[in-house]
Amino acid sequence: MSTHRKHLRRRQGLALVSAAALGLTLAACSTDDGGSDDAGAEGTDESTEEMADGDMGTITLGYLPAWTDGLSMAYLADNLLTEAGYTVEHQDVQEAGLLYTALAEGDVDMYPSAWPEVTHAQYMEEYGDSIDDIGTYYDNAKLTMAVPEYTEVDSIAELADNADLFGSTIVGIEPGAGLTAAVQDSVIPTYGLDEAGYELQTSSTTAMLTELEQATEDEEDILVTLWQPFWANAAYPVKTLEDPEGALGEAEGLHFLGTSGFADEYPEAAEIIGGIQLDDTQFGTLEDLVVNENPDDPAAGVEAWLEENPDVIPMPES
Repeated sequence: MSTHRKHLRRRQGLALVSAAALGLTLAACSTDDGGSDDAGAEGTDESTEEMADGDMGTITLGYLPAWTDGLSMAYLADNLLTEAGYTVEHQDVQEAGLLYTALAEGDVDMYPSAWPEVTHAQYMEEYGDSIDDIGTYYDNAKLTMAVPEYTEVDSIAELADNADLFGSTIVGIEPGAGLTAAVQDSVIPTYGLDEAGYELQTSSTTAMLTELEQATEDEEDILVTLWQPFWANAAYPVKTLEDPEGALGEAEGLHFLGTSGFADEYPEAAEIIGGIQLDDTQFGTLEDLVVNENPDDPAAGVEAWLEENPDVIPMPES
């Protein structure tokens, strides 16, 4: 049995259990009848015939849509891989831990914007043996905490003495996010915020941004967890708080991660994806076009970005 067929059969079997257990929701898909998993598993002759007709195989991207770096890079990867002849499917996942589980078990083929060096290090320790690192596309990602520009606090070290400004509340994002763990397990005890009565409020990135937008419109003080790169840093009048103790960790790279054996099964896809390198400006304009300018059609945002940046993405030689 070929590696391709083994992978498809494994993913089909796992999906019966994992889709329910992990809460994976099939999202906007780019598929055709000749590129589905079922068609690829029907028989060696049919699979071979499809590959001969130009079907490079099906690649499933798993990401958290609320984390806009993943959303933006997923649609960029979709565009490039589709152009190369692959069928691309998207799966929404609601928690980082579930996504790493799905990636390790082969329920998704690629996580298009992972933070494995620091933020998601605990997941890599657990699942890293079943995950391939395809490449780093951005090398200056940071976890942050922020307040409005008009708030008279400039450092996390000042928060303990100014708990009343924020109602002793840190407005966070998803409970399973690496940022949430860093704030809860490192920032709060390092700076004595627990002794000052602070509590970390978790819900979702969308809910955090809603509270941030309302507070800044009303010129009220608010303390939120953020990260860079992220479009919200430019969209709202916020400033990043200094972290003199380094409790949020060092800057890290954003990676494309694949399920084990990805590069062997999809060598051209790995070459395309592994060649992506973005700087601050390139990433910022991509995220802005996808998230803000084309919120109902992320693919159109990617198309517009590629038109403005025709030489950014190297393509393999044919």
